[in-house]
Amino acid sequence: MSHTAERPLVADGDRPRADATDGTPRKLVQVAVGVLLQPDGSFLLTSRPDGKVYAGYWEFPGGKLEQGESVEQALRRELREEIGVVIGTAQPWRDTVVDYPHALVQLHFCKVTEWTGELHMHEGQQFSWQQLPVQVQPVLPGTLPVLEWLAAERGGSPTRTA
Repeated sequence: MSHTAERPLVADGDRPRADATDGTPRKLVQVAVGVLLQPDGSFLLTSRPDGKVYAGYWEFPGGKLEQGESVEQALRRELREEIGVVIGTAQPWRDTVVDYPHALVQLHFCKVTEWTGELHMHEGQQFSWQQLPVQVQPVLPGTLPVLEWLAAERGGSPTRTA
């Protein structure tokens, strides 16, 4: 069952939005995101590579849908291109919209429990298998709802305690 947040999560609300110059609303960018889960409950986070917005922030891997792609097709392509794995079934899980200063994105999160291949970070990013509460920082704003959803399913805390 897929659940979509009613209101977008606003990331860095104090920063201006990159609205179109002609005054038209920003296009909603569709993004497929994989929540790779191991049997022990750990999940994969990757860092955003240098040169990208929010470089160094930790997130679940994935990327934009290309014209005509389904969420699952995009996720398969992105995970192969970004981290070098071929996934089995991608179980659609939840959706949310995040209003970043640079883009308005709809994130389609899919749980993935089967994949083949060794992790290889093709974009120079780092990876870390995490448990709740996560130990890596900073975490991309669009990742926070997923940590909360996982915590709710598991009865734990989504973020590191100070």
